[in-house]
Amino acid sequence: MTKKQLAYFGQRLLDERARVMKELGHYDESFNATLQSSDGDLSSYSFHMADQGTDTMEREKQFLFASQEGRYLWHVNEALRRLYGSPEKFGRCHQCGEEISFERLDALPHARLCISCKEKEEDGKRR
Repeated sequence: MTKKQLAYFGQRLLDERARVMKELGHYDESFNATLQSSDGDLSSYSFHMADQGTDTMEREKQFLFASQEGRYLWHVNEALRRLYGSPEKFGRCHQCGEEISFERLDALPHARLCISCKEKEEDGKRR
């Protein structure tokens, strides 16, 4: 992989990291927002069971999305470590050692496996 391509993927990963951090910041704000501030009520308790259920479902949904973003951030950070730690190995499949196609890395800059190895991995999970 050329230095220009490495710089391109480095910038893509840094941009993606900034986007995810911003998204996680929004989730943090919404987790910290109380019901009192969101609906203007002086009490932070819902009076109706249906309202409580809706509030709980919304919090769980936000937690799920934040958890997914957190896992994605971990993958992006790992890719940055690989890129800066051993740039000669970045873009190489961790299983077979072949070069991962530019198109795959462009679509998924944190990819660790080439398409064929990823397909084998997913086939193994399905069984």
